[in-house]
Amino acid sequence: MIHRHLSITGRVQGVAYRAWMIDQAQSLGITGWVRNRADGSVEAVVAGPAEQVEALLTRVRHGPSGARVADVTVTETPAQVHDDFVRRATV
Repeated sequence: MIHRHLSITGRVQGVAYRAWMIDQAQSLGITGWVRNRADGSVEAVVAGPAEQVEALLTRVRHGPSGARVADVTVTETPAQVHDDFVRRATV
């Protein structure tokens, strides 16, 4: 299991990015969370087998059809226990 923190910038709010990411993560068996940030970015923590996390990272860099991803910053994060992949409130 690997754990990553993501910061996704560009046109990623108002385009159903969070709902799309939840679908993508759940289809890959990844746990964690996603939320909008007040600065217009999307933030997420993802956890799962390395191969599935890498597959999600590839998808996240493109996003849903209405998104225009400018950058994805990926950092390691301490292990967290999640039962599913969920949406969190905007911060």
